[in-house]
Amino acid sequence: MKVLLIYPIFPTSFWSFEKAVQGIGKKAFMPPLGLITVAALLPQEWQYRLKDKNIEPVTESDWEWADMVMFSGMIAQKEDFMGLIQEAKSRNKPVAVGGPYATSLPNDMLEAGADFLVLDEGEYTIDLFVKALEKGETSGIFRSKDKPDVTLSPLPRYDLLDMDAYFLMAIQYSRGCPFQCEFCDIIVLYGRKPRTKTFSQIEQELNLLRELGWSGGIFFVDDNFIGNKRTVKPFLEKLIDWQTANGYPFSFTTEASIDMAQDDELLELMVMSKFSTVFIGIETPDTDSLKLTMKHQNNRRPMNESLEKIAKAGLRIMAGFIIGFDDEKKGAGGRVYDFAMENAIPGVTFSMLQALPNTALWDRLKKEGRLLDDANLNQTTLLNFVPSRPIEDIAEEYVEAFWNLYDPKNYLKRVYDHFMMVGQAKVHSDPEIRHKLRNQHKTDFDYRGILFGLKMVWKLGFYYESRSVFWKYLYGMYKHNRGGIGNFFSFSAFLLHFLPYRKLVKKEIEEQLAMRLEGKVQVLDPNIELSEDRQGDVEWYKAS
Repeated sequence: MKVLLIYPIFPTSFWSFEKAVQGIGKKAFMPPLGLITVAALLPQEWQYRLKDKNIEPVTESDWEWADMVMFSGMIAQKEDFMGLIQEAKSRNKPVAVGGPYATSLPNDMLEAGADFLVLDEGEYTIDLFVKALEKGETSGIFRSKDKPDVTLSPLPRYDLLDMDAYFLMAIQYSRGCPFQCEFCDIIVLYGRKPRTKTFSQIEQELNLLRELGWSGGIFFVDDNFIGNKRTVKPFLEKLIDWQTANGYPFSFTTEASIDMAQDDELLELMVMSKFSTVFIGIETPDTDSLKLTMKHQNNRRPMNESLEKIAKAGLRIMAGFIIGFDDEKKGAGGRVYDFAMENAIPGVTFSMLQALPNTALWDRLKKEGRLLDDANLNQTTLLNFVPSRPIEDIAEEYVEAFWNLYDPKNYLKRVYDHFMMVGQAKVHSDPEIRHKLRNQHKTDFDYRGILFGLKMVWKLGFYYESRSVFWKYLYGMYKHNRGGIGNFFSFSAFLLHFLPYRKLVKKEIEEQLAMRLEGKVQVLDPNIELSEDRQGDVEWYKAS
């Protein structure tokens, strides 16, 4: 069996960093970890070819080579995902789909023409799929209500990747999150009991990445890396031992909840194992909205105190914010902007609230008849439901706040203030520790990196309106925190992505708002049924 694994295109987003990534000779931010894990779960006597459309097109010879085509992706990839299924079917190729989008909205896959829906988590459902193929079945939907033990998960097929094309590599330690945020689909897809791999599994993955020549940073793609606090500390202790024995070859990035600030030992273990950056879901500075959406962990301590503690422990912070919660007071966008500036958060993801399929928010809004028939969700889309205050106000506040957040002067001030704070940490200020943890991984300081650096300095220091502060902050870093100059340059470079991106956000939100006000988006029928096409599969799906 020759299997063509295809990863659909991600639209431009906060995380794509196109200009910065391409400037140093890379093509995409991170690889499709899900697909290379699927390749490891399928029979190894089969042949595999991976095509990530974010770095290269699918050629006619790829289509001709394949006996079967498999896709995985997120809802944000909907447009290309649907087009690829149809393209495969036009070539009479059997199609299998899986991943979070297919699991959340299986009817989309059926209507696009997919033959096999391999849903939920592959450690259980891929075996069902393979057995169906062995029986000669030509279609089917495979599900499992149980959550697999992730110690069953195999070593991903990193060898299928064009590793030089990516800015960061990806590893997963855990699945699931203990919290119950109303809008979050992680607990729907992966449950509230975080399941973790053994350190031995992660060690094998790290060793394999080294053998394959990877020498860049690594993103632990866990949705809450510290979700299982019972296991994460022993894991980090062993990770420190591995880093020490191997000369600290990697630095790590991850996502975690803000309650990490309440555990000094955890923070120290993270920085000493060389976690450099953590993404935190702040969502909103409005405590009433946090309570309403059941994000209680953000209300347990003043968030500004927690953020300062995390930064001063030595971790760079990126944070996510949302606008559009029910009963939200006017001026929410301005409060997000003020909070980010006051707390010196350099990387701010900001989006309108989206009701994701099967979440508690989705169910509540569906009962209230407020869901809209609009499932193409990303950071440049309006809320997909009828909000509790005028959509015009929310859109205006969102666009204005996003625009101001990435005004060059405002952004560079946050970058400077943040790294002055991070630089106070012992892990960065103690020469002995700095030497022990010094960067061993590739810096991409080749001719492309040099040209990109010169281009960045020209634009920020002479061309953009940031020129009046760029040199001031650079001098301040040189004078007070020389070890942070590299971080200052790296985060400053992201402006080359954010400046055109904020224009895209403004344009698309304003266009969608005009359509929404003209009534071109319909309320989703709460009694909608799955498609009647392929009735046997549909009935099987309902029964499951």
